[in-house]
Amino acid sequence: MPTATTIVRRAAVRADRVVDAVSLDHEGRSALPETLVAEGGLGFTVSLAKSAALDDGDALRLDDGRLVAVRAAAQDLYEVRAEKPARLMRLAWQLGSSHMPAEIAADALYVPATAAAAELVRGQGCLASPVSRPFRPEHAAHDHSTCGHDHGHDHREHDHGHDHHGHDHDHDHDHHHHGHEHGPGCSHDH
Repeated sequence: MPTATTIVRRAAVRADRVVDAVSLDHEGRSALPETLVAEGGLGFTVSLAKSAALDDGDALRLDDGRLVAVRAAAQDLYEVRAEKPARLMRLAWQLGSSHMPAEIAADALYVPATAAAAELVRGQGCLASPVSRPFRPEHAAHDHSTCGHDHGHDHREHDHGHDHHGHDHDHDHDHHHHGHEHGPGCSHDH
């Protein structure tokens, strides 16, 4: 049985090397099972040298060089809307603070259809409608695992113990990040 050993990011996927595809929900793309059967019947094991979440459009490279495309499968979500953009912004901030994945669209947020998400949505006075669609959440702000960043410091140093109670503070936290080691598929400006 072939083995998937490497992730190929969407920008580097060559269509002529793709032999099959798998559709995975967000959880499946974040924590791949040990074995997969692609839509065309190709079975393979997963043994990645470096584990990382897969995005819609990425591919898995098999040990024989063939590629299996990865697609975001439809899943149950809430489409969240609000009369005022500020409510959606507050909700997005709360979702991030709760480490809950969210997809940000022009005038809506998409979140997993869970009781915890529903409670946060209601708490901000937003309206949640159930939908079934592919989920492509934003990457966590401090999750650099897919890029192999080595910042040379412990992320806990960012917690300065400030208690904000809903009012604005103008703090200038100057955190320097040295020693970036970029893995394949990293493309962001510094």
